[in-house]
Amino acid sequence: MAITDRHVTTLALAHALSAAERGLAVIPLSRTKLPALRSPHHAEIRDPEIRDPQVLAPEDHAPEARHPAAHDPEARDAGPRLPPPCHGECGRPGHGVYDASTDPRRIRELFAAAPWATGYGIACGLPPHHLIGVDLDTKSGADASAALRELALRHLFTIPETVVVTTPSGGRHIWLSGPPEAVVPNSAGRLAPGIDIRGAGGYLVGPGSRTEQGVYGTVPGTAHLPPAPCPPALLRLLMPPPRAHDAAPPQAGPGTAGIHTAGPGPVASGAAAQQGQGLVQFVLAAHEGQRNTRLFWAACRAYENGIGEALAPQLTDAAVRVGLTHREAHSTIASAARLTGRP
Repeated sequence: MAITDRHVTTLALAHALSAAERGLAVIPLSRTKLPALRSPHHAEIRDPEIRDPQVLAPEDHAPEARHPAAHDPEARDAGPRLPPPCHGECGRPGHGVYDASTDPRRIRELFAAAPWATGYGIACGLPPHHLIGVDLDTKSGADASAALRELALRHLFTIPETVVVTTPSGGRHIWLSGPPEAVVPNSAGRLAPGIDIRGAGGYLVGPGSRTEQGVYGTVPGTAHLPPAPCPPALLRLLMPPPRAHDAAPPQAGPGTAGIHTAGPGPVASGAAAQQGQGLVQFVLAAHEGQRNTRLFWAACRAYENGIGEALAPQLTDAAVRVGLTHREAHSTIASAARLTGRP
């Protein structure tokens, strides 16, 4: 290994140890932003297709996510029994975010086992900070910063002064702390197009890390700040929505402008109808490069609020008007329905 590479790894270790002093549990990362250490169980499991390493890698590097039968009862019954997933109980490193530690000795051991590491990841959801990362992306073509400002105005919250990490692509990671009882899930684009959330089981690339795209830094004046408490109104948006079958089915009453499908179908209340039209307008405002992302986001929100089936035809029409084909629109809406667990 070249001297320059050793220097990069040494710097990454120094940054990781500094983060650990602040109570942030860390793991070594490679230039690809994935955990630097390969799973010791890689011969026992099948690697998945990873599309977004920062969203999917924390779960995909957990062995249970790579077992084809881990979450499939039929697969479990059809084949031989697989060993239970290991979260580090074997004592060997290579378990992704489960390796995260604030112990300097353990961190040095992890980096010694991965001399190719050029960065470090900070585990989210762990005490004492219960870190939540708001990732404002720039690669999707959406204005994530504007979307966050719009959410803040609509839901009456402000982002407090806190650590803000800059990414090589021009994005930003806002660090917030959550209450111990809140388990914030990871999500991509659920809050708004271009806004990803790193929660329990996820990690953030730490400032000072060097990746294939460049170096992560901090916005001047924020590096010394502790992660600020997440505003309650924002925290409510980050928590999983209630399942549709757990809530009472919406009914149209006198004076409501319900949404109807042709023939028997769901009927939405006036408030839901207003929200539905807002989602349709959101799709109609899409520019090239945003159409599929906006349609998917709007369809997810519709299904989460119990109006997906009723609103699907209008969302399809809106998507076609902005340039998608009927087939593309139907496929995107069907993916949203599957993701939210709706039929």
